[in-house]
Amino acid sequence: MFATSACAQAETGARTEDDAASDAAAETQAAANQLSAEEVAEGFELLFDGASLDAWRGFQMEDVPGGWSAIDGALAFTPGVGGGTLITRDTYTEFDLRLEWKVGPAGNSGVFFGISEDTESAFQSGPELQVLDNAGHYDGGNPLTSAGSNYGLHAPPEDVTRPVGEWNEVRIVRHGNQVVHWLNGVQIVEYEIGSAEWEAQVAGSKFVQWPDYGRHHEGHLGLQDHGDPVWYRNLRIRRL
Repeated sequence: MFATSACAQAETGARTEDDAASDAAAETQAAANQLSAEEVAEGFELLFDGASLDAWRGFQMEDVPGGWSAIDGALAFTPGVGGGTLITRDTYTEFDLRLEWKVGPAGNSGVFFGISEDTESAFQSGPELQVLDNAGHYDGGNPLTSAGSNYGLHAPPEDVTRPVGEWNEVRIVRHGNQVVHWLNGVQIVEYEIGSAEWEAQVAGSKFVQWPDYGRHHEGHLGLQDHGDPVWYRNLRIRRL
């Protein structure tokens, strides 16, 4: 009887822990995709409220590609049901962009800004903050293409990503031609578009073949379809 009682208590305890974890996850989800009073006062606006994709459309499309949808409060890409990079309907010049992302094992995506639709692909005009499972994807072995980098041009000094499947916090600030990346609260990349250093980096990269790359002070923001599942939430922006 004692053994039976002990097992019952253990099962009850396990259910209690599971319930607590579920409740905590529900509370976190409920708090997502909402502006704080401080953010409202600072002039931030939501780009995604957890349900509506009205602020978005596909690159060179009028509508949202089928692969992008709202799933459990996240703006998610599901491969195999209609692809394409997602871009904002509005354009932005100088801004403070904040968001969270997570990927599955070996996942790859990216956050663009300054996108022009005069090129064949978004990456041919818009600089990209890399979104990546550093440990599981081969791009993670090169700092220049690792998570948080200005893809192919400016590398973070260290890997500050969280374990795959966990949310990572991003902040991108563009003021004039000065751009700064933060990842999980750490400033990891800073560069000046059009500077001598920038021009030298571009000249030595694949981007040299696209004259429009990085040249648009005003442009769309974008979330990359790289063929892998990816999730975004808490997307908010303040115009500077």
